[in-house]
Amino acid sequence: MVLFLLLLIVAIALGIVGVVVKGLFYLLVIGVVVFLVSLVLSGIRMGRRRGTRYPR
Repeated sequence: MVLFLLLLIVAIALGIVGVVVKGLFYLLVIGVVVFLVSLVLSGIRMGRRRGTRYPR
């Protein structure tokens, strides 16, 4: 969860800098890629957790 939040904060910061500073559009693209990677990683982790619960 900490990794997801850290990647999310980095993606938001890169996106804001990429939009505000003229000529740094590539930072916006990197921010979007980092955001998508964090979503994929959190989806994989949530998918694994479903199968590990045992009924009592």
